Amino acid sequence: MSTVHDDFAPFPVASDVRSLRDGTFTADLRAEWSIGTHPHGGFLLTLLARAAVAALAEQGEPHLEPLTVSAEFLRPPAVGPVLLRTDVRKVGRRTTVVAVTLEQRGRVCVEARVTVGRLPVRPPVWNDAPAMTADPPANAVSLTVERSQGVFHLAQGCEVRLDPATAGYLAGREGDPPRMRLWARPREGGSDAYFSLLACDINPPVVFNLGGAGGWAPTTQLTALVRTRPQPGWLRIQVESRSVQEGWFDSDAVVADARGRIVCQARQLALTALH
Repeated sequence: MSTVHDDFAPFPVASDVRSLRDGTFTADLRAEWSIGTHPHGGFLLTLLARAAVAALAEQGEPHLEPLTVSAEFLRPPAVGPVLLRTDVRKVGRRTTVVAVTLEQRGRVCVEARVTVGRLPVRPPVWNDAPAMTADPPANAVSLTVERSQGVFHLAQGCEVRLDPATAGYLAGREGDPPRMRLWARPREGGSDAYFSLLACDINPPVVFNLGGAGGWAPTTQLTALVRTRPQPGWLRIQVESRSVQEGWFDSDAVVADARGRIVCQARQLALTALH
């Protein structure tokens, strides 16, 4: 069981942004939504998306949602307060594009383009979701702060279960394919479009299966597509890498809801100690 501190903030509270009424917002990067000492990349995506949507709401567009977030991670921010600056770059009938920067101590840490609109609500014409059960099986491994050697602090606010057949590193194996299947949901409240952005990056680095588990795998670029609002229940996530070369690896994630509809897709480029 993961320890939850008295000042713990659940996901909707922790990912809230506070307006300064001039297109800028403040937010707090909290320790319980970090990986080791580094704020979680998926959590940063949610802050960028919330700032973009909030900026448009202040301009009279209160019912928009994030469709895409494409972020460049320039330098890792630290736990603590941050400033988010927004700049509306395009206003359209179906989509609006907002540039968002996340700054800390006068330095830009993340730059992003957020495309905002209205998420689809009708059943998909085509939906090639991963073949996974709606709920994690009985032998699924719970990813806790303790099991991750004190690194995965998100376990305080999320339940995450790994398919042991795709997490060989937990059993000490090396050389397994860099693919994982897992299930996730918030401990408080239900999943929404913003939590699906978090879920697309919630997995341990898939390169852990190749060997050398436990190192930090910093993201350089991450693009996420939000496809629809998730239904109540577990989110099922499949992640895989196609190429690991000279310290670089890609990581593709598909997130589906309890009904099997794809709710988010993501691709990122990251670094690993493997060469």
